Amino acid sequence: MRDAKITGYAPQPVEGVTPSDRIEVTSRLTSCDGGGGPLGHPRVSLRIESSEITCPYCSRTYVLAAGAGNDAHH
Repeated sequence: MRDAKITGYAPQPVEGVTPSDRIEVTSRLTSCDGGGGPLGHPRVSLRIESSEITCPYCSRTYVLAAGAGNDAHH
């Protein structure tokens, strides 16, 4: 499921196929490779602007941990 704010559209998630992962991170800059291996995708860098971001390839959602994210100036 792609992020409609980034791509302009949001396909419907497919149960058992579309990850529903919500991964807590401590930095506004993170990366995603879809888990690697044969089911992965190219590694992409993601910047969390508010509190979360969804990977445009695999739909994993990265959530900024409470009290984290003071690295926005980098």
